[in-house]
Amino acid sequence: MRITSKGQVTIPQAIRERCGFTPHTEVEFVEDNGRVMLQRVSVTPSRGTAAVERLRRARLRTRLSTDELLALTRGEEP
Repeated sequence: MRITSKGQVTIPQAIRERCGFTPHTEVEFVEDNGRVMLQRVSVTPSRGTAAVERLRRARLRTRLSTDELLALTRGEEP
């Protein structure tokens, strides 16, 4: 494998799949004694992203309609 003039390399598909490197995965390069390793960056989700994920999970657990949920947010009885 060669490094391109832009400093890019392609990670072979089998390695990407084994390591779970999907598109948009944040990674970093770590140098250790002349070796360079690629590892996933542990990204802490923003408060907004975390809230959306909680709402998505909650949606699966409720049987309320959209109108009923909106009524609850307005303080009305469904």
